[in-house]
Amino acid sequence: MKGSRSGGTPHVPHATAPDGVAIAYQVRGGGDPLVLLSGQANSHEWWDDVREDFHGSRTTITLDYRGTGDSGESPSTYSTRRFAEDVITVLDDLGVDRADVYGTSMGGRVAQWVAALHPSRVRGLVLGCTSPGGRHGFERSDEVRRTLAVPDAAKVRLALLDLMYTPEWLATHPGPYRTLGDRGMSPRARRGHLAASNLHDAWDALPDISAPTLVVHGDADSFNPTANAPLLADRIPGARLVLVPGARHAYFEEFRATASPLVLDFLDHAVSEVD
Repeated sequence: MKGSRSGGTPHVPHATAPDGVAIAYQVRGGGDPLVLLSGQANSHEWWDDVREDFHGSRTTITLDYRGTGDSGESPSTYSTRRFAEDVITVLDDLGVDRADVYGTSMGGRVAQWVAALHPSRVRGLVLGCTSPGGRHGFERSDEVRRTLAVPDAAKVRLALLDLMYTPEWLATHPGPYRTLGDRGMSPRARRGHLAASNLHDAWDALPDISAPTLVVHGDADSFNPTANAPLLADRIPGARLVLVPGARHAYFEEFRATASPLVLDFLDHAVSEVD
């Protein structure tokens, strides 16, 4: 794989999107390419504690969404479709024709568009703790919304931690927590990410996904309700569904001993059957 440095922070590879935005990306490990897509308002650091799980057989590719990390801000609106095109921009810059794609939370929404709009670029697809969005998706409860809308930042942080992880895990893992958002984002970019996630609606495109697909979700996820998982699995042809018992939103981190091997096994075996 090749890469370029097309702007942004020195020594950090960037690819230049068609609208001129510099998209920072990170490449680690060795083996077949695996794109890891982060949640809303998060940079590639979302994956920092997990990505090494894949390095025995995969080269992991992450990116900083526009407006996060070392990437530039969007001159226009933010959307999950635009983020998906940024993924393709990065793959083009690296010379990667085809990759496995694993997206969690908003990253799963982005991954839906990558697979639906660019089927030849996606070998296998994993959608974690995500939703089809739109009128068909299950929204979080009013109680959760109210909890996250309070003006006290410390209370919001505690609420997010409770939505992400079980109390047992938090008691033995004091942080740092990499799933709570990129603190360096501008207010405009943060609002743009929220709008992108809220306006996502890939329902009509989901039947067009041809890549072998695994849907994974914690069965105790109230941040992105678990009911979204069977919606996706039923809508995408041939998709498999696995619920992780006891897991909340950040199942991929807290339950990595279960989730990472599950994903690798799917990509190694289920996908190879159709290659």
